[in-house]
Amino acid sequence: MEELDFHRALHRPGVLLDIGAHDGLLTIPFGRLPGSRVHGFEPLPSAMARLRAALLAEFGEIPAHVTLHAEALGATEGEATLTLPVLDGVPQEQWASISKDYSEHRSVTRQAHRVRVITLDSLSLTDVTAIKLDAEGAEQEVLEGARRTLTQSRPVLSIEIEERHRTGSTRDVPALLDGLGYAGFFWHAQALHPITGFDAATMQVASPDPAVFAASDPYIFSFFFLPRELAAGMLASGRLRPEA
Repeated sequence: MEELDFHRALHRPGVLLDIGAHDGLLTIPFGRLPGSRVHGFEPLPSAMARLRAALLAEFGEIPAHVTLHAEALGATEGEATLTLPVLDGVPQEQWASISKDYSEHRSVTRQAHRVRVITLDSLSLTDVTAIKLDAEGAEQEVLEGARRTLTQSRPVLSIEIEERHRTGSTRDVPALLDGLGYAGFFWHAQALHPITGFDAATMQVASPDPAVFAASDPYIFSFFFLPRELAAGMLASGRLRPEA
């Protein structure tokens, strides 16, 4: 199941967050969902420029119901260095991170951008119904800064969590969300499985070096979280079946 399929299946009108929006792969379809008010977060300047251009191409303008944020999200407010690895002269934008600096990888050079960091809770958003999160190792800090939003709004979440970006993250991020009353799942072999069945040692093996592309089969890195009080009804609805 792709992240977009998950969010379309469980869509509820309200505020949808695309954290790590890049060039709008989810921001744009989120903006097409009925009753949506979308916030896209992208601190990398080159990606933000393409995100704006993509919205203009799709809608003819930046729609009134789409708000873009050039800040990174974290556990506390301040500044951070966003490091972008460059491989053979090509920036690897999908690896841009505020949680690591790639200094141990001689295969890449690096670009560094100073970015502002805010917490999600500082925005005082209400009626948040869905969150997509891809922060290249900073997922835990983003969620720490979103505790009030998660507790009050109870959105569904899709999160990309990878050990190659942060060792222990496939354990620590689900544990944080479990403490906030969320049930975690992953999609494999055309079925949704409880996250307790995920084994990083066999289901997610890859190098932290941007120059090394080999990965395990399967390589599972997208995880889905449902508020525990809503999970049974959402699962029973059948909307998360393969044909959904």
